[in-house]
Amino acid sequence: MPAPIEDDWSDSDEEIGTGGVETDVLLGVPDGSVETESDVKDAAVSRIGGLPALLPSPEPPFSSSQCKVCSNPMELLVQVWCPFEDSPMDRALYIWGCARTACQRQAGSVRAWRGLRYNATYASKLEKKKARKQAQEKARSPPPVPAPAASPFSMQGSPAPMAFGLGDAIFGQPASDPPIQSASEEEGDDHSDAESDASSSSEHSLITAMASATVSASFWEAAPSYPALYLSTMSEYIPQPPKSKIPANARIEDPAEDDSKAGKDVSWAFEAYENSLEVDNVFDRFTKRVSHTGEQCIRYELKGTPLPFASDKVFEALFPAPPQDPLPVTKAEFKVVPAVKRSYSTASIPTCPSCKSNRVFECQLMPNLINVLRDSVQDKEADVRKLTDEQRIKAVQDALKRSREPGSRGMEWGTCMVFSCENDCCLSEEGKDLKEAWREEYVLVQWDD
Repeated sequence: MPAPIEDDWSDSDEEIGTGGVETDVLLGVPDGSVETESDVKDAAVSRIGGLPALLPSPEPPFSSSQCKVCSNPMELLVQVWCPFEDSPMDRALYIWGCARTACQRQAGSVRAWRGLRYNATYASKLEKKKARKQAQEKARSPPPVPAPAASPFSMQGSPAPMAFGLGDAIFGQPASDPPIQSASEEEGDDHSDAESDASSSSEHSLITAMASATVSASFWEAAPSYPALYLSTMSEYIPQPPKSKIPANARIEDPAEDDSKAGKDVSWAFEAYENSLEVDNVFDRFTKRVSHTGEQCIRYELKGTPLPFASDKVFEALFPAPPQDPLPVTKAEFKVVPAVKRSYSTASIPTCPSCKSNRVFECQLMPNLINVLRDSVQDKEADVRKLTDEQRIKAVQDALKRSREPGSRGMEWGTCMVFSCENDCCLSEEGKDLKEAWREEYVLVQWDD
């Protein structure tokens, strides 16, 4: 029997150990309706549904939101404010989805774009922060020691120290003590650093809000949309697994162990049984992982690993099984083949068309987003508490009738994964640097069977 393939392609709850763990994944959850006009126009306000607050100016072509199957404009599913760390570029991610039943399971019915815009004010802050950091590193470096006179061909001299203490950082040696500063100098530097770090994110958001492009007097204003909801983030936390309830004096017997003691090969007995189970282990892992925070609508982990929904073609492409040596035929050549493991790979993801760099996983939409969008529409169309019994029955009948029509609507995906340029390039077709960019990214969809 061939060696089993261990699907260790994702963080397993079984590997948590005795305590819970906080992962690197940020979870996006709904957080009430967006009501203020300023938040609607602020690109730094992440949202579920609503109209997009577009960064590039002039605004990008309206065709960006059109479904590639039916050519109709799609609703915005989410907008995520996600600038890269230490980048002078304002950055937001926009994901649209088509809800027409005929477009489901078709490529191009979910599209993702990233908007970039150079932020001169924030870029100036970054330059000052960089200069201050370099000055601090220079102050910590020891003064250069003049080398003794020697023959220019001598090999006995010591190598020159690396700039900024790079050698110390690589080899783990402690840095030299910095020169002593006066109390006023220390307080001034600490206050400047604290003030800069504490206000950088909020000021960045404020600058974006003041300069973000609007969608007034354009096709975007008349685009179809879901009610806008705030999208708040929280860290993913996987709690401690429950303890086993097996009594301390219980005896666990393994029939395979007993049969092997009798000299029998029982691998065939378990192979037929296991293969007969119609269980998708990938989906089981997905369900178990998501159940810890069921209200999540998006998972965000730049350069992380996506959480696959099911063992389909998308899963096989992202988590390919390594090739295995053919098994020996005769008993004389019998050997134990170790179990092989799947590993995550982006080899099947096309590179960025602008800079030819690799694309990396950035985020994925979760099934609960469909429920949230559907519920928000129902709440907007009618307040159920104010309907009479007769009106409520008619509303249900109308909904069932619409679901049977050819143009009925309803999204059917299990998860939508977005892969973005790892360099977050902002280039023209000729390869020149730009102040603004609007680039489509790669989306992989796993459909709900």
